[in-house]
Amino acid sequence: MEINQWLEENLLKVSKPTRYIGNEYNSIHKPVERMKVHIALAFPDVYEVGMSHLGIKILYHLLNEQEDVYAERVFAPWVDFEKLMRQNRIPLFSLESRTPLKEFDFLGFTLQYEMSYTNIINMLELSGIPILSKDRCDGHPFIIAGGPCAYNPEPLADFIDFFVIGEAEEVILEIVDLYKNLKENGKKREKFLEQVARIPGVYVPSLYDVSYNDDGTIDKILPRKSGIPDKVRKRVIRNLEEIYYPTKFIVPYLNIIHDRAMLEIFRGCTRGCRFCQAGMIYRPVREKSVGRLAKLAKDIVEQTGYGEVSLASLSTSDYSSLRELTEILTDEFRDCHVGLSLPSLRIDAFSLQLAEKVQEIKKTGLTFAPEAGTQRLRDVINKGVTEEDLMSSVRDAFLCGWNSVKLYFMIGLPTETDEDIEGIAKLAMEVVDVYKSVKGTARGLRVNVSTSTFVPKAFTPFQWEPQIPIAEIKRRQQLLKSLLKSKNIFYNWHDGRLSFLEAVFSRGDRRLGKVLRLAHEKGCRFDGWDDIFSFDKWMDAFKEAGISPEFYANRERKLDESFPWEIIDAGIDRAFLLKEREKSKKGITTPDCRFDRCHACGIVRLKGGGFCEAQNKIRKG
Repeated sequence: MEINQWLEENLLKVSKPTRYIGNEYNSIHKPVERMKVHIALAFPDVYEVGMSHLGIKILYHLLNEQEDVYAERVFAPWVDFEKLMRQNRIPLFSLESRTPLKEFDFLGFTLQYEMSYTNIINMLELSGIPILSKDRCDGHPFIIAGGPCAYNPEPLADFIDFFVIGEAEEVILEIVDLYKNLKENGKKREKFLEQVARIPGVYVPSLYDVSYNDDGTIDKILPRKSGIPDKVRKRVIRNLEEIYYPTKFIVPYLNIIHDRAMLEIFRGCTRGCRFCQAGMIYRPVREKSVGRLAKLAKDIVEQTGYGEVSLASLSTSDYSSLRELTEILTDEFRDCHVGLSLPSLRIDAFSLQLAEKVQEIKKTGLTFAPEAGTQRLRDVINKGVTEEDLMSSVRDAFLCGWNSVKLYFMIGLPTETDEDIEGIAKLAMEVVDVYKSVKGTARGLRVNVSTSTFVPKAFTPFQWEPQIPIAEIKRRQQLLKSLLKSKNIFYNWHDGRLSFLEAVFSRGDRRLGKVLRLAHEKGCRFDGWDDIFSFDKWMDAFKEAGISPEFYANRERKLDESFPWEIIDAGIDRAFLLKEREKSKKGITTPDCRFDRCHACGIVRLKGGGFCEAQNKIRKG
């Protein structure tokens, strides 16, 4: 059956049919037959989640700026839509032209979360594309993947033709140009993979052999052919001021997770939180100027009509000209009632003046992340904030009229004890007390306490650490729940079983590909959704594959162990990570290098030096 006709007959049979119709304001439509390169940008979750991701928006508009390239979007169909597709043998198709995915040149997945991996396999199957890369031939699209999870690509090595490591704005155009050249000269799939592997930042797993030690750890990962790099160095955009950034963002028909204009103000973070992968892999810090940001914000609002602008970064309050920028934007948008959202605020950088400025037009939510309940543990993880910072910040917020705050913590951090769990409850109760001191009553106050479970991540000082067992996760969650007695405090927590699986795949190797295939065959998909997630199916898959998940999640690594992700050069030296790990055990903090000195993390290697603010400061001094 023809896809357009089938959609007309079936859309009203499913929940949220606007997920599948496309044609949103600012979406792009081109004549497919005139394009040299046809790319489907895929997000392995539902429309509302995928359309909230900034990276896919940037690549969509960047690629479509190229005259002979057409980039479209596709998202994971929800279970009701998938059921109808399978019943009627309808292949997965793109939103814009409704072209079956198997007819594209490239299918590129964004890897934002390890528990979306089964959705990738499911989307390939729904498309009629062979799941395993070794089974694809010249008539099939190339399957690409990128994003933060690509910094350990090995669990997906069986399924992905090649990974893009790092920031993609430049390298994606190099890949497209290579493809056009080889396509015009009649080169085959194998030849393209060999040549694309020579582009810096591209990892082709099929061109590498992996050997293992008797204890199951990695022995070596070596290239099969000469000319293939021993390590794949991440790509970094050197000049963020001049790099492409879209203003005509697509405006969805339905509410998405982050339904607002997103203004990226800088990239990178040098605070050095020892649990935080993003803070390590996204180095170095690069900022956009206030002038460029003000113009971008104005253009975005004019082109989209959004009523809120969110300043996007890893730590918004670390932007060096934040006060100036917020003053300019609030003055610009006051008359049209466009609000300003400041996510990712550090506790120690929030002030009364900033709070007052932000809420001049519209009062948006406030979220703080102390991460740990005691100063001892905050020093272990190098969080760099104090209890006084938190209380000062919430007092400022309450004085400015806020009556609701969110507090994020982690449980299971290295060296955590019950005393640290009790500290979380104490901090939450102290926030209530501060509100009472400001308002004279606790009436109307809502303190949302949220905990996730620590997941050891690649390229962090804690990549050697074990995750606590599932039973212990549950015990600590219940302990905290029993301590949070105030009617003004509301506690929610992340499923420890999901965190366990996330830990498996965050530090896993390519042997886990067998587990992923079996889990998919057993019906695993949308594993991040509580009402669909089936832990028992996952455990059956591990058992059938003969693989112990505890080997990956709950085992402390030896200091000299080789890791599967070390085929990637993230610009962070192992010696630096080991030094930070040792300091964590002693509770010694490392100051932000932008305000202290260079701590030799290794990032200067990426461009031969002169690319790091701390290094530049030292040279100028």
